Amino acid sequence: MTKGSNVFSFHITQDRERRNLAILELIRKKSPISRAEISRFLGSNIVTVTNYADYYINKRIILEVGLDMSSGGRRPELLELNPKSGYVVGVDVSPANIMAIVADLKVNTASKVKIPRPATNMEELIAPVVKIIEDVMAKSKINTPEIKNIGIGISGIIDYPSGTIRDTDPTRGRTRVSFLKFARAIEQKFNIPVYIGNDASCAAFGERTLNPSADVENLVYLYSDVGCGMVVNGDVYTGSSGCAGETQIAYSGLQIDEKSYVEEYTHLRPWGVDLGIVAGARKVIGKGAATEILDLVKGKEEKITPQTVIDAAKKGDKLALELIERAGKNLGVRIAYIINFLNPEMIIIGGGMETAGDILFEPVKAAVKKFAFEEPASIVKIVPSFLGEDAIVMGAAALAAREVFIQA
Repeated sequence: MTKGSNVFSFHITQDRERRNLAILELIRKKSPISRAEISRFLGSNIVTVTNYADYYINKRIILEVGLDMSSGGRRPELLELNPKSGYVVGVDVSPANIMAIVADLKVNTASKVKIPRPATNMEELIAPVVKIIEDVMAKSKINTPEIKNIGIGISGIIDYPSGTIRDTDPTRGRTRVSFLKFARAIEQKFNIPVYIGNDASCAAFGERTLNPSADVENLVYLYSDVGCGMVVNGDVYTGSSGCAGETQIAYSGLQIDEKSYVEEYTHLRPWGVDLGIVAGARKVIGKGAATEILDLVKGKEEKITPQTVIDAAKKGDKLALELIERAGKNLGVRIAYIINFLNPEMIIIGGGMETAGDILFEPVKAAVKKFAFEEPASIVKIVPSFLGEDAIVMGAAALAAREVFIQA
């Protein structure tokens, strides 16, 4: 992952870039803050910090906003990030929707647009992504020169060495495309740098950056069962080639006899973003079961969605409750394995199913209690996503803002 390769800079090698990020991120989190406090927090020489701060002030990235209490001598000026010194675009290309926001450098949203993802292969997504960026920028009324970066979180397996991203959804043909071509087509359209990352990795960074309760060094964001983003020692972990975070075995390419063989590995099989509850509901309803689920869709099985099942469960429907409980148990076994393997401080569940609340989380936690080792299980918190459906788009925007800091 080299500069200019259109991927987020998760591994920074240049000293100045590391210092830029450390100082500006600290000011973003702790402002208003004095130069002396920055020096203490980072263990840096006060003269070095002052030189960097003066440079940022000249570029209007930070502002002097007042005076701190003094222990003697001249009262120190306080520094604050100037969020209006630049803007970024965040884009979420998820399995079901495409969403875009314009945000300032503190990731405060200025505008938001959401559309259904076209039922097409990945090669044909450039045009709708360009269109939604045009729409969200126009809606924000922010002048194009003020927008510094575009960050895109996209579902699929990213491979940095080959410069490709592969769509793993068989209904769209499991297509593989060049994310460099994808990114550069958007760059050429807007003349703005474009960075691409896996959707779950973006969501993990978004939660870690913007969730007040997630200021931990090691966390995992689970995008339902279709992948996870990991923050390890305070930064996103993507593995040796960018593919880290897939929590399921490759299943759809197996032969019938092979699929039968792996039935016993049910907790590693893909269930889909809804954890299989829609398919489960349709299967049982097809056998004649009476359920509130069918009432909510006025008898039209094809209209059943994950939210339909969740709504029915919240009304006490027996079938809906059983479907979500089974999904929670299965997910809990997978989470227990992740807890044993990675020993994180926090597991965040997103992707939409977390809206079921305790109906999902109680069986998840029961399975974790049963299958995770006591030591790692005793420190981990299992919580719903703070950012909800905005986790990926805000994470992509936060990573785009991070690139602004790195290159300041």
